[in-house]
Amino acid sequence: MTAQPQYSTATTVEDFQRHVADVKSRMAAAAARVGRSADEVRLLPVSKTVDSDRLRLAIAAGCTDLGENKVQEALRKSRELADVPGLRWHVIGHLQSNKAKFVAQFAHEFQALDRLSLAKTLNNRLAVEGRTLEVLVQVNTSGEDSKFGLPPAEVAAFIRELPAFERLRVKGFMTLASNSPDESRVRACFQTLHRLREQGQQDVPAGVELQELSMGMSGDFELAIEEGATVVRVGQAIFGARALPDSYYWPDEPDM
Repeated sequence: MTAQPQYSTATTVEDFQRHVADVKSRMAAAAARVGRSADEVRLLPVSKTVDSDRLRLAIAAGCTDLGENKVQEALRKSRELADVPGLRWHVIGHLQSNKAKFVAQFAHEFQALDRLSLAKTLNNRLAVEGRTLEVLVQVNTSGEDSKFGLPPAEVAAFIRELPAFERLRVKGFMTLASNSPDESRVRACFQTLHRLREQGQQDVPAGVELQELSMGMSGDFELAIEEGATVVRVGQAIFGARALPDSYYWPDEPDM
């Protein structure tokens, strides 16, 4: 959503603990409003543009999974923090095929699968690395040209092709909602993704799971939870407002 508060910057372990606790409290309240358990929703802190020194503070506060938009930034941080046991990296932004080799080296999860050519490239690189990768299929539920992802009408046919890529562990869907102050438009995006999962589960191919719905960011994660999110991707509400808008770092990507 467009209007967001000015998030305070976390600079200590205590700051991070407080911010995470606040986000989780809001998550639990949103879940309770629709009769869901807070345990049904996973928090993914989004650490893009945050340096490794501050990430160590977040990790000390309990953040063991981190989401990054750009694979090369994530790869650099994964190397800088290679001494941290149990840290898992989630690549959540659009991926060019020529950078798939990096994702195959270190990522635990990739949330932006949107074309078969990329699935093939990832599968081949994972075979070289002797690894598997959890993936979510990105869907463009807003219809906005600035957003990546499959049109909803193409999702079912796409899912049917994915069992051919044995190194990919398909877990569900991801979307970016419309960046709008109109709550109904935002909810409609989340409702579309939820509906696609319900439809997909009626005839899911062998080897594919459609359980996860990754949707909702700092400005709209409560709406997403009310509409069925199982993963929310939260950056600024945990780490603090970035000094510059996302358009400075990466054009056409919304704030998380």
